Amino acid sequence: MSDVQAAPGVDKNDVDKLDADKAPVGKNPVGKKPAGKKPGEARHESIYRAVSDAIIEQRLKPGARLREDALAEVFGISRTGIRKILQRLALEQLVTLTPRRGASVTRPTADEAKDVFDARQLVECGLMPDVARRMTSKEAAALRDMARQEREALRSGERSTAIKLSADFHIQLARLSGNATLAAFVEQLCSRSSLIMAVYGHRGHLGCESHDHDNLIGFLEQGDAERAEAFMGRHLKAIEASLSIVEKDDSTPDLHQIFGA
Repeated sequence: MSDVQAAPGVDKNDVDKLDADKAPVGKNPVGKKPAGKKPGEARHESIYRAVSDAIIEQRLKPGARLREDALAEVFGISRTGIRKILQRLALEQLVTLTPRRGASVTRPTADEAKDVFDARQLVECGLMPDVARRMTSKEAAALRDMARQEREALRSGERSTAIKLSADFHIQLARLSGNATLAAFVEQLCSRSSLIMAVYGHRGHLGCESHDHDNLIGFLEQGDAERAEAFMGRHLKAIEASLSIVEKDDSTPDLHQIFGA
């Protein structure tokens, strides 16, 4: 696939399509400054979110190459800035950095998906007794609100938002255990499983019942650690079982079309 000279990373056959089908770049559009950040930091943060959203929403497919020069042109920042953003995405395992080849969207394999969900089973189920012992009514109410937002996003067809909210729910549960080290590990696992679910899950649902999170909160609020642990195990297994993993070839994405630049 050849590149046009004026726009590195853009397929020549797609030049006439650059203004068509411009997709949004996420909750924090490029150029809009998140509160409390300096202009340069805000710009990098909005670009990071734009690329992260594009990966989760599958506008950037697994295996797609992410050329620094093309991204720098699309977003109007230096290659050094783009490199820092790609390194951050690599730490979250949404992007893979390969010597001499550069960056590409991480492509989870069947084995990796199994490893991630096995790890979540071990860690998250094991944290349920601590969460059940420590949870307050205020924390339970906050979790129910998160579960409600997730259901609303799914009903509205905002699947990528629902996936993120689901991950946030599990991360917050882990934090309530009081074990900061394991909570940080759960956050990494949820980042990886969000990509797995976005790529290999079904568009209409997240692989579990819409009321699962509410049921889990109920067990935890009652202090029933045993039932909460068993329910978490079934919940994670249902999500894993819903995945349909089909591996595809690498591709070169049209960055201008994806990011509306």
